[in-house]
Amino acid sequence: MSKKLTVSPSPHVRSKETTTGIMLDVIIALIPALIMSAYYFGLRALLLTLVCVGSAVLAEYVCRKVMKRNNTLGDLSAIVTGLILALNLPSSLPLWMGALGSIIAIVVVKQMFGGIGQNFVNPAMTARIILMVSFPTAMAHWVAPFAGSWSPDAVTAATPMAVLAGVQGGDVSAVADSLPSLTGMLLGAHGGSMGEVCSLALIAGGLYLIIRKVISPIIPLCFIGTVAVFMLIAGGGNLTFTAYQLLGGGLMLGAFFMATDYATSPLNKKGKIIFGIGCGLITSIIRIFGSLPEGVSFSIILMNILVPHIENLTTPKPFGYVKEKKGGKAE
Repeated sequence: MSKKLTVSPSPHVRSKETTTGIMLDVIIALIPALIMSAYYFGLRALLLTLVCVGSAVLAEYVCRKVMKRNNTLGDLSAIVTGLILALNLPSSLPLWMGALGSIIAIVVVKQMFGGIGQNFVNPAMTARIILMVSFPTAMAHWVAPFAGSWSPDAVTAATPMAVLAGVQGGDVSAVADSLPSLTGMLLGAHGGSMGEVCSLALIAGGLYLIIRKVISPIIPLCFIGTVAVFMLIAGGGNLTFTAYQLLGGGLMLGAFFMATDYATSPLNKKGKIIFGIGCGLITSIIRIFGSLPEGVSFSIILMNILVPHIENLTTPKPFGYVKEKKGGKAE
């Protein structure tokens, strides 16, 4: 009996995964960080998150209507963008600034480039940087845990990264009184953006995404690992200094939830390695030599821009591919 070979157009490998399912997993993974932000910064953190998410959803709905495109709210990507943006903001930020950031992320960075999967930089990160440049005072108003943030007069606290910026040679003993314990760094008992303070919650969310195979562990491991090696060298082998650098700032939030964005990161293994190492190097250079105490946002955006070039250099060649010479003849 002869067997028939059926030829059909690609894709030939199909998956039951959907954009909505992936985005739902990301939302679930971010819930622990959101809960901890509410625990440390109160209901104001939840209100700011609600404003950011609501503004992102409304902006996407209106923008798609104006552009006469299909409604894409069902893919949940607007919710994820608003949630990630909120977790990158101080809890005391005026609500209208949070709403403005969501509108910029959705309309300018995402929809004007064609919608989900078409943006070449991370929308939430870009919006955060624009807010940092436009409203530096408000974006640097870090409220101390349990101090409340309904009033601009709430007790403020320097972030661990700001304290570490003055450390020379990795010796943290001189600023030990201004730093929380490493346990406090892990659990989140210090000032900072709402979602970056509790490293344990972010690690748990990141592991959830890896176990669910939503993200590959390559980029987070290369990103965090590069920062660890760089800081170990910069700190003269001081493990305490290195631990503070790993647990402080937006490293965990950026490595697990923003650097792994499908649309703005490489697809192949070699590309992911280069991307993760690049993010780690830029972050470390800014932290040690730059005027800013933190560099995660800038490192991710810069590497996002380089992704097309990374892809060109690392994409595997098809079997049987023959490179043409400049004269037009194949080698």
